[in-house]
Amino acid sequence: MNRSTTRRTFMKQTAAGAAALTFGGQAFARSRRKKRQYGISLAGWSLHRTIGVGEDKMPMLDMPKLTRDTWDIEAIELVSGMLPSTEKSWRDKLAKNAAANNVKFLLIMIDGQGAIGDKKKEKCADAVKRHMQWIDYAADFGCHSVRMNWAGAAHGTEKNAAELDDFVNRSVPGFHALCDYGDLKNINVIIENHGGPSSYPHAMDKLMAAVDHPRFGTLPDFGNFPEDVDIYEAIDALMPYAKALSAKCYDFDATTGKHTDKDRKMVDFEKMLQICVDKHKYHGYIGIEYEGRIMSEMDGITAANKRLIELRGV
Repeated sequence: MNRSTTRRTFMKQTAAGAAALTFGGQAFARSRRKKRQYGISLAGWSLHRTIGVGEDKMPMLDMPKLTRDTWDIEAIELVSGMLPSTEKSWRDKLAKNAAANNVKFLLIMIDGQGAIGDKKKEKCADAVKRHMQWIDYAADFGCHSVRMNWAGAAHGTEKNAAELDDFVNRSVPGFHALCDYGDLKNINVIIENHGGPSSYPHAMDKLMAAVDHPRFGTLPDFGNFPEDVDIYEAIDALMPYAKALSAKCYDFDATTGKHTDKDRKMVDFEKMLQICVDKHKYHGYIGIEYEGRIMSEMDGITAANKRLIELRGV
């Protein structure tokens, strides 16, 4: 073999090796990018048609066992309206069942307990008092937060600067009182985009800045945005304040496994996680909140769990 042949062979091998290293490096980088750090939890609302009181319903007390045995999910977000009792004896039973199945409670989603931004001060005071009781329950369950609704605004308030400022100002005292009470119980007070001004990022920015309390934050939900709001830009705007995250989902395409919303439009979960996890470094739990009608609740939760596991890359 002459020297020129040897040299050509060497150069080819070197080039091939470099290409392999480059390709391998890119593949490794892609693999590293796919491995995201977050937990998966289950919002009680995903089972709001399955769980209830009656012969054809599953008792709420059985949710921890179902969650662990069916999906191997380790955390639950409770919903106030789904608890058949708030008596301590019943709450102790639920907590005992959760501990027996190695499941923890992350937060309670509170509905129907008054409007913190009502124009009548006595109604605001009543709402504060009623939410304080739920902060007590959340502390007993070992939660980190309660999710409230930012209620009390007239329709269209978010589109009128003066009305929005007034709504923010009359909401601040109540939220401050609840956050200060949360300090005593180690419980955060968080707001979900759940209709009205809360579903508009510019309004939530004003509220977060006005309350300005370390216990106060958001629970960004992939759904619950009106048609005039870009869902990805909105989630991006809410994430700096996020203390929890809700993967609202309706149904999943049988072929691709990708999520489709109630209007049959594709919602890009990958893009959502690029925003929430990759960009904003959110590494807490992402709660499955299935609201679909085409799939059963059980199948919908299974599909959502599978998708979140795939996107986590582990």
